[in-house]
Amino acid sequence: MRDKRGFIALSSALVLACLLGLWQAIIWINHLPSYILPGPLGVAETIAMRYRSLLNSLWITTEEAAGGLAASVVTGLAIAMVFAQWRWLRQTLYPYTILLQTVPIVAIAPLVIFWIGPGIFAVTVVTFIICLAPIIANTTQGLISVDENLVNLFVIYDASPAQMLFKLRLPNALPSFFTGLRIAAGISVIGGITGELFAGSTSVGEGGLGYAMIYANNQMETSYLFALVFAATVLGFSFFFVVMFLEWLALHNWHESSRPQLSE
Repeated sequence: MRDKRGFIALSSALVLACLLGLWQAIIWINHLPSYILPGPLGVAETIAMRYRSLLNSLWITTEEAAGGLAASVVTGLAIAMVFAQWRWLRQTLYPYTILLQTVPIVAIAPLVIFWIGPGIFAVTVVTFIICLAPIIANTTQGLISVDENLVNLFVIYDASPAQMLFKLRLPNALPSFFTGLRIAAGISVIGGITGELFAGSTSVGEGGLGYAMIYANNQMETSYLFALVFAATVLGFSFFFVVMFLEWLALHNWHESSRPQLSE
């Protein structure tokens, strides 16, 4: 199993190296200027030269994305538990939570910025809005998708609604909850950057990745723009892998979705 995982990791690294080499070769063969398409070597050099400002912008966006994601988890989980307890309330209000997914974030962000004002808090609210729907939808589905025989067993033993929720429905909903959390973790970075594109910064010359992207684009610093995109990608992957680790930590001892397959 370890040999297979090592082979997969090595293969992925080789594919990445080939893609970077092809990218750099296209730059050299076509003599493309860096302001049109910088090569990976130019982007790496920019990262080395401007890593302080890059890390500062990355940290600000991390705070905004993590804050919005955490708030969406707490709120979404609470709403999903309410929906699971009262069917009539779920049927009445659940469709309105789906509206959060249908309304483009670029339409919501300017309104949030206008009502709250520019700054980290406003961007966190934008991130919270974009992350909330996946948490509610997936967790609610997990809470209500319980084997009827298990529900009847709890009823036979006179289990209270709280016992049924916390000892049966919540454990059953964990895989669905983590599915929603993986989705929310990925789009939280998008929400943070989108909010920054509209909110800007409360301090001149300081802001998150979205604010820095606007600056780099206006200054035609394409290499720095690529470096910022790379930083945003790394942040998204980091959130995703943290969620994957938490999912494994919570499920690997009892749920088949987190256990290694026999064929691996």
